[in-house]
Amino acid sequence: MASFRFVHTADLHLDSPLKSLALRDPDLAAVVGTATRQALVRIVDLCLAEHVDALLVAGDLYDGDQTSMKTALFLAEQIARLDAAGIRTFVIRGNHDNLSRITRELVLPESVTVFDGRPRTVTLARGEGDVPVAVHGLSFTDAQAPESLLPRYKAPVPGAINIGLMHTSLGGAPGHDPYAPCAVADLDAHGYAYWALGHIHRRAEHRGAAAIVMPGMPQGRDINEAGPKTVSLVEIGEDGTIAIEERGTAVAQFERLTVDAGGASDWQDVVRAAQEALAALRGRVRADHAVVRVTLNGATPLAWRIRRDADLLKTEMQRQGAQLGRLWIESLDLLCTPPQAVAGEGTPVGELHALLNDRILPSEGFAEEARVTMAQLMAQLPPECRSAFGDTAEEQAKVVARLAAEGVEDVVAALQGHPAPEATP
Repeated sequence: MASFRFVHTADLHLDSPLKSLALRDPDLAAVVGTATRQALVRIVDLCLAEHVDALLVAGDLYDGDQTSMKTALFLAEQIARLDAAGIRTFVIRGNHDNLSRITRELVLPESVTVFDGRPRTVTLARGEGDVPVAVHGLSFTDAQAPESLLPRYKAPVPGAINIGLMHTSLGGAPGHDPYAPCAVADLDAHGYAYWALGHIHRRAEHRGAAAIVMPGMPQGRDINEAGPKTVSLVEIGEDGTIAIEERGTAVAQFERLTVDAGGASDWQDVVRAAQEALAALRGRVRADHAVVRVTLNGATPLAWRIRRDADLLKTEMQRQGAQLGRLWIESLDLLCTPPQAVAGEGTPVGELHALLNDRILPSEGFAEEARVTMAQLMAQLPPECRSAFGDTAEEQAKVVARLAAEGVEDVVAALQGHPAPEATP
């Protein structure tokens, strides 16, 4: 009597266009740009190494209206590796897959089941005496699914291990549109042993009468998809016991890192704090590459100097990243502030700083000038870029306020007259 073993993944978004600031660095862009493909190769490698029975893909294998047959050929090559090893593949289409022409054009081997818009159950005949496995799936035929798909799934097959594939937003998640919403409790009560979900890019597991798993995506694409990325290696025993392991698949892992520069009295203190924080982060990240957005905060007399010479500080961090191995600095955000005692009070620069912050920025005249400038800027931007500044007047006002405050600090920093720091040997 044999258990049933499979790998469960979702949301690969193969060859997804880069949205990251990594585009600014061509070497880093090359790493991130091929990462989704490399993640799929690692998933297939895992299936082969673990001799699993099947690979389950719970939607969004592709990313939108792709027309490149290079993506299709690459996918076909990976599927062929599974087919040659006798490993079945089960795929449902997610909201992004339904926009892709590849979904309709790619010819796959018989070992691959791609569920369509009708609920279907595939029962796997196994060895003599083995409990059969029933895989249930349903693809949505549109990019929108405002209602639950659960009522359309077939009842569990008696005497079998029942596994369901569903692309769903469950109860909703930040950054994800509602898609085939349903409650965990309803999935738990449906009678399947395991629900292989997809759509939400952050991993989650629920254990009750059923194991309900959202594996997250196997490879992040920008800083908003930060953190470790994995797939699930699952084994369901003849007695119904379920063992789930997380296995890392990401080639590049995005991370946010906050460095406290509070109390730093000289440039080397700042550099040392950044180096120690980066080293600790690299030790935690198991992916080949770590792509880091660094935020420097804290009250320090060097606040204005740090802002003025941020390019030199970023260069120091990039050098440290190269020494640590495949650690990339995506961007450097500065939130350092000068202590009140050294904010320049009583000096011309300090008085200018107070004037800008206390009288100019809060004034109605500045707000109106900023509104007009923003409207002119928005009119010149392509429509697809305008949402970066907000979709409402209130959101745009917040962006303007943030940029204006940063501009004040940049101006004051440039007027401080500190000598530029020497590079670290």
